[in-house]
Amino acid sequence: MTTDPAPTPISRFPVADPADLPPDLAERHAEVAEKSGFLPNVFAALAWRPEEERAFLGFHDALMDKDTPGLSTGERELIVVATSAANDCGYCVVAHGAIARIRTRDPILADLVAVDWRKAPLDERMRTVLDVAVRLATDPAAVTAGDLDRLRAHGLTEDDVWDVGAITAFFALSNRLAHFAAIPPNPEFHLMGRLPRQR
Repeated sequence: MTTDPAPTPISRFPVADPADLPPDLAERHAEVAEKSGFLPNVFAALAWRPEEERAFLGFHDALMDKDTPGLSTGERELIVVATSAANDCGYCVVAHGAIARIRTRDPILADLVAVDWRKAPLDERMRTVLDVAVRLATDPAAVTAGDLDRLRAHGLTEDDVWDVGAITAFFALSNRLAHFAAIPPNPEFHLMGRLPRQR
């Protein structure tokens, strides 16, 4: 006789009862779960500290939910994938790899970026973006004014250049919180964006 293994805990810290969430966070969780078909574990893991979850989501949305001249929403996700891989964050590589597959409409690019962005089929602009972002994630003191000029030379605006740094820095925080709390990626992420959606 076999038994199902115990479910992996969402966090090493308390997980809020969904019934006790403040109304704004309950509404956000419901919207995300309806759109995705599940609630990503990071939402459940952060909800026990509502003010911090609000701030986290606000900063996330300001950085990630926009297309600008130099960075599409898909390219923003690729920054997250590459830097999270450099930081060994399985949660963010898996979760944002799934979002990158959807936003780039490419079922394999995020996987290639996660394994080794230097060998992924990227144009020179995006290769430069990831070079600077990964260096900021792994050796921040090595990033120079010349690196910012390299981004500008590829057509990134001042806002885009800032966003490369801000996305990298924000997800360095996210990577470390995911490690610290041992947040596992939802199994649903693994299949997202790999096959065309059934109509």
